[in-house]
Amino acid sequence: MTPEDLIQQILSKHTQTSRDQLLQKLDVARAKTGGLIADTTLLRMIARELGVDVSQEPPKPNNNFPLSKLVPGLNNVTVTARVIAVSNVHTFEGAKPGKFASVTLIDHDTVTRAVLWNEKADMIETGKLKSGQIARFSHCYTKEDHDGNVELHLSGKSHIEPDPPDVNDEDYPLFLDTHTEKICNVAANKHVALKGTVKQVLSKSVFTRQDQTEGTALRFKLADSTGEIVVVAWNEKAQELEPLLKPNADVHLIHGRVKNGSNGETEVHLDRDTRVDITHPKPQFTKLANLEELLGSVNVEAEVASLPITKEVKTTQGEKVGLTTLDLKDETGTIRFTAWRQHSQTTKDLLVGEKVCLLNVFVRKGLDGKKELSTKNSTEIIRR
Repeated sequence: MTPEDLIQQILSKHTQTSRDQLLQKLDVARAKTGGLIADTTLLRMIARELGVDVSQEPPKPNNNFPLSKLVPGLNNVTVTARVIAVSNVHTFEGAKPGKFASVTLIDHDTVTRAVLWNEKADMIETGKLKSGQIARFSHCYTKEDHDGNVELHLSGKSHIEPDPPDVNDEDYPLFLDTHTEKICNVAANKHVALKGTVKQVLSKSVFTRQDQTEGTALRFKLADSTGEIVVVAWNEKAQELEPLLKPNADVHLIHGRVKNGSNGETEVHLDRDTRVDITHPKPQFTKLANLEELLGSVNVEAEVASLPITKEVKTTQGEKVGLTTLDLKDETGTIRFTAWRQHSQTTKDLLVGEKVCLLNVFVRKGLDGKKELSTKNSTEIIRR
């Protein structure tokens, strides 16, 4: 039994003690005994003081070591968990150049980040380790990240076994509903899992970092029954989510980082380690005859009833924009449809008799006092 074996046993069984605190106790004990007693004996004495029972044999890796029991400073750790998010592989330069990637892991009740160094990152580049898989990570070590959370690290001596045959898939869920927070409680956390509905896609911005590389931020508003919160997706996560984020889409995210925004309000930030699932509710379509009863956003399926007329008009702000007008019909009636800006280009070559699906258009009164349909920025036009 080596001193390091005893240190690992004590840290794993007495999680209130950090590695630095334990080493300080060992230094004090050495000084008191004048260096005449072996470190293994001193560590056993310290273990008894802490109420920890240490074995005579080195601990064997535990294939079911729960993520919730991980503490910084452990070596030779083995865990089994489900991968719920995978980052891109990044390279770095220096005296010893290399590469790394990270994965987000979840087991029965805990989410943890794991960092794969150098050849271990090859598992992601080759697609052997993917989001959704269960994997066993052996001979790892643990460290504390800059937020004070424990994270798992895999180096040259570590081993990754995707889809181990001795595990039950049902024991490793993708999401833990019992650990999903309500938006009203988000401020009390460092990391959260949330379920909600996209209320509004706010903005996308591109910026230049200090190293002159380009970054991206995508902001949207998420709502649940308790409130609303601004969510910010960064860089590769922003690129992943941009084509999927639509108003009324259902979002389930896990391992979002809680931060204060520039205005002081609480926000949730998403990066490469965040798992995000987005589902879109099946649209409900309104018949044209029923639009008389509605003012607001609607979805419509109809047939082109007249050739489009496209022209350039000037807005009240002096902006010149494209405008296309045409008639639509279904089995219940006919209505005028006006398509603005980019939607003018989409509709200008529609043919009479062609079927279209209009998502998120709005009903308004035209200059003649009759109801008409009009586009907005978030409108989608699908040609059937």
